Amino acid sequence: MEFSILLAKIFAAIYLAAGLGLLINPKFYPKIIDDMVKNTAVLYLYGFIAIVGGVFMVSYHNIWEKSWVVVITLFGWAALLKGFMILIFPKSLAICRPMFKMRLFSIIAFIIAAFFGYFGFFA
Repeated sequence: MEFSILLAKIFAAIYLAAGLGLLINPKFYPKIIDDMVKNTAVLYLYGFIAIVGGVFMVSYHNIWEKSWVVVITLFGWAALLKGFMILIFPKSLAICRPMFKMRLFSIIAFIIAAFFGYFGFFA
């Protein structure tokens, strides 16, 4: 359970920063996606890191129980799938660009940050 709490704290910090970044600098994030799709080395590295992070979480946190920790497992599997998708279909990342133009994505990031923050820091 300590590892689940650590991962929850990490996810809370990342999603809080991403949500704030999207609210404060809304024009910055779509540019990141454009630059990543154009720069094949960065795109490859991003896919590689997503696979490493996904394998790490799936290997050390593959918990399928009826509690909040299953969400971390789902995030691990999603990271693994995302990494494979990026390496196999690199241009598929461009599909995500419109999401970063919407304020809805920052709200979703805040909700995820609040969820993990609650279980990581307070529960």
